[in-house]
Amino acid sequence: MKDQIRFLLPQSEIPRTWYNIAADLPAMAPPLNARTGRPITREDMLRTTPAALVDQEMGNQREIEIPDEVREIYAQWRPTPLFRARRLERALRTPARIYYKYEGDAPTGSFKPNSAVPQAYYNREAGKDTLVADTGAGQWGSAVAFAAALFGMKAEIFMVRVSAKQKPHRKVLMEAFGARCIPSPSEQTEAGRGFLADTPDHPGSLGVAKSEALQTVYANPTAGYTRGSAANHVCAHQTVIGQEAKRQLELAEDYPDIVIGAAGGGSNLAGLAFPFLGEKLRGGRDVRIVAVEPAACPTLTRGRIAYDHADSGRLTPLYRMHTLGHTFVPPPVHAGGLRAHSIAPLVSWATELGHIEAVAETQTRCFEAGVLFLREEGVLAAPEAAHAIRVVIDEAVRCREEGTARTILFGLTGHGNFDLSAYERFAAGTLPDDSLSDEVLAHGLASIPSLAEV
Repeated sequence: MKDQIRFLLPQSEIPRTWYNIAADLPAMAPPLNARTGRPITREDMLRTTPAALVDQEMGNQREIEIPDEVREIYAQWRPTPLFRARRLERALRTPARIYYKYEGDAPTGSFKPNSAVPQAYYNREAGKDTLVADTGAGQWGSAVAFAAALFGMKAEIFMVRVSAKQKPHRKVLMEAFGARCIPSPSEQTEAGRGFLADTPDHPGSLGVAKSEALQTVYANPTAGYTRGSAANHVCAHQTVIGQEAKRQLELAEDYPDIVIGAAGGGSNLAGLAFPFLGEKLRGGRDVRIVAVEPAACPTLTRGRIAYDHADSGRLTPLYRMHTLGHTFVPPPVHAGGLRAHSIAPLVSWATELGHIEAVAETQTRCFEAGVLFLREEGVLAAPEAAHAIRVVIDEAVRCREEGTARTILFGLTGHGNFDLSAYERFAAGTLPDDSLSDEVLAHGLASIPSLAEV
């Protein structure tokens, strides 16, 4: 029997629609205009977002047709492979069957182009010539730079300052595509200058970078703001991952008992898990979904469900979601893509309803899992994906101890080839487990606005 089995699909099986789980969940609380306290309108969203994406964001149509031009670009890398990790199974001596959906062969090395390409397409169709983005670890920024180049557009990327220092090659990649990458907070925007005035050595956060990106778009009518995660339409775009995985598991004559994904902004987890959860909600097979987040940024496990801003400068609407507070600045862990103070409202809502469970993992345990996976499966996982691997290993060991043969599916959403310095620190024993004190958590939670203040 082969050590590793790869399940491939022909290009004819690239999904033709995106899946919108809002059609199968109870209606969730709408986002609110921060000035009026009333639900945001279509006109509110059109300030930064093309009409087609606004319709996707606010609608509850189950299937959204993928434009032919987008689907043709997807064919550069989709469908992505599904692997059965037999060597890892053998190393863990587990009866569990472990599968992973691998997005690391996609352009720029992660799942992010699945949404960057359609967002660039819709912005171009709306007459925009520039894409503006905020990015943590740089995967979203790289994807936006790639998509902008495809459509002959300019790109400006605000990258969290500490991640820009930790992963300088991401900046190089963005600039190679022709984008401009600005470490955030920066002197370029009023928001950035304000954060630097308060904290000159501010490490940056996705909330801060988002404020800078939004101010840039507000000042330029030919620019469009791109959302790397959390938004409803981004979660939908990413469901090409889970839809393909369902078909590939049919080829394997299997179905997951557990689906595991890393959770930061939420679109990675949603992209893999929502098609399976949707089937369950429509009366299909049961499935357990596990979201894995960093202990240093425990949005789902220690956050509060409340209306809050998605950015630190309070420029966004108020969304009802799990949040650590819009002023929360997480420690500089290497899983930069998981350092968001809040999570996708759809993921938050599914968690609140009991359809998703969440666990928080420390940095060193995740790198330990990443090294084991590399040695057994030959793939260096990004630190974000290593969070999922950590819980996969724990679940597989539990299967061994209980004598149960469960099927485990997880998302390996990006390679770690730009993260070798972090793996080097782990090997040297100098990679810290950045803990989150109750004091820092309380300070962040205190920034959550009371609706009476709106």
